Amino acid sequence: MTAVLRCDEDGIATVTLNRPDKLNALDLPMRSELLGVLSEIATDESVRVVILTGAGRGFCVGQDLARPEELIDTEATVRDSYSPLALALRALRQPTIAVVNGAAVGAGLGLALGCDVVIVAESAKLAASFGKVGLVPDTGVSAHLVGLVGYLKAFELASTGRAVNAQEAVDLGLASRVFPDSDVMTRARAVARMFVESSATALALTKRQLQFAEVSSFEEVLELEAVHQGIVAATVEHRALRDAFTAK
Repeated sequence: MTAVLRCDEDGIATVTLNRPDKLNALDLPMRSELLGVLSEIATDESVRVVILTGAGRGFCVGQDLARPEELIDTEATVRDSYSPLALALRALRQPTIAVVNGAAVGAGLGLALGCDVVIVAESAKLAASFGKVGLVPDTGVSAHLVGLVGYLKAFELASTGRAVNAQEAVDLGLASRVFPDSDVMTRARAVARMFVESSATALALTKRQLQFAEVSSFEEVLELEAVHQGIVAATVEHRALRDAFTAK
């Protein structure tokens, strides 16, 4: 049984973490397989949007602690197989939607927050629980938490490891929307279809602009906006969407 499933349909690639008996805990083979899937998607022009979710009753509970050999040289483990996952998610040109169908813990939280849209089921729990096992945040969790909730709340969540329920996740800005468990994937696919119907070029450049805005001056952002607007205004996608809009 493969640890990561990929199903493509109508421009939507659904990537499913597939170790449900372990709540999709990440071991090295799973991390390697996920990185390979993300790398394939990055060069697949037919994929317009990516959904990332977990099989069974959990999204992902982070590092598989039953694999202690992976923690002998933890620095290398993080640098060589966790950081590349965070970078691969961020680098995708396609919009990414995390469907958090249960627990998203530790590095699993990093995978969820690394997506552009985070949709949570009512039963979902999110936790930066590294400190509970004497570790520090990785997989981009440090940057994501500070960027989304600010330093004070980020420190509280990271230092205590307390779990946040679905509604609090939305209230804090860690998640975009919350839906009933039975409906969460259907609603996520509806969001995905909206992206499929949009301009792929505009969406990709919007991602880059917003990422650039996190670390750049206002003047630099204005310049990039002008450059990108020049690019997208010349595309066939823009002309088709503009004509459809004006026709209404």
